[in-house]
Amino acid sequence: MTYFDEIARSMKMLAADPRTLFVGQAVKYGGQRAASSFDGIADAHKIEMPVIEDFQVGFSTGLALEGFIPVSFFPRWDFLLIAANQLVNHLDKVPLLSTYRLKVILRTAVGSASPLQPGPQHTQDHTEAFRKMFKTIHIITLDEARTVYAKYCYALALPQSVLVVEYMEKYNQCVS
Repeated sequence: MTYFDEIARSMKMLAADPRTLFVGQAVKYGGQRAASSFDGIADAHKIEMPVIEDFQVGFSTGLALEGFIPVSFFPRWDFLLIAANQLVNHLDKVPLLSTYRLKVILRTAVGSASPLQPGPQHTQDHTEAFRKMFKTIHIITLDEARTVYAKYCYALALPQSVLVVEYMEKYNQCVS
């Protein structure tokens, strides 16, 4: 199995929880490399979003307030950066300002620079900067194919919101 196969298996595991909804760009209609990781998940559990990142995090926060566990997908870190306001000032701070304990699983990736270089606005890694900004959102990095599934299981088990960072350059890496 490859790193990507483990991601796809993890999405099916998340989909088995009746509270999960998959929200984001390319979760239902494709259009980029990670989109097929949502294959096999019922369309009724997918909410396709336009390019409206800040709203998407706010929408996911609202779903969490209603008891859902949104798996909010952003194809690249560079796109998720646009939602920094909702992430840092809202979703991350809700537990500090209220008794609500919201659960959103945010999924993003550091874009690959090969075989084609898509440019610096598609390959940046903002993980460490957000580690410094977050007070309650836990960040998980998926460094190795063999740990992908276990880390997504951990993300589901945690009682708080989680940001899972994938690395597209590893999508063809085999489990070892």
